[in-house]
Amino acid sequence: MKVTDTDIPDVKIIEPQVFGDERGFFMETWNQKCFEELVTGKPTTFVQDNHSKSKQGILRGLHYQTENTQGKLVRVVSGEVFDVAVDVRKTSPTFGQWVGVYLSAENKRQLWVPEGFAHGFYVTSEEAEFVYKCTDFYNPQFECSLLWSDETLGIAWPDLVNNKLILSAKDSNALPLSQSTLL
Repeated sequence: MKVTDTDIPDVKIIEPQVFGDERGFFMETWNQKCFEELVTGKPTTFVQDNHSKSKQGILRGLHYQTENTQGKLVRVVSGEVFDVAVDVRKTSPTFGQWVGVYLSAENKRQLWVPEGFAHGFYVTSEEAEFVYKCTDFYNPQFECSLLWSDETLGIAWPDLVNNKLILSAKDSNALPLSQSTLL
């Protein structure tokens, strides 16, 4: 696997080696030894896998948990999304900064979003299937939603496709960074 640093050192882009021919392709999507050596530099255990399907224009996030914080290894198996990680660790030198990466079935990239980051994505294709591994279990009691359009974050979301934006009630009512519970 090829690991690329982002502007936030803890967030990594992972590109698997893909072997393809006229029959299709093969790629290794997870290798614990390589992941720990090249990405986290420490033992990393995943306890939950999730899979979501969303239509074009849907924005999910920015979500994080204040307890049971989750690291997420995310990828797209169908379609394309613009994926965003925001550092919400108040003592971090990159607090409030964000990284955005296009993930697609075509580019086969993965993004490592460590514990202490809010995470979200916007679907740019007709629809997208998004899969991710989590380092801790989902705990709705401690889930927070950070406002996707918070001007202090200044996230450069891609142009809304056909001016579409579809949000859940939770994401519509999310708080800006200045009013959020932080880690």
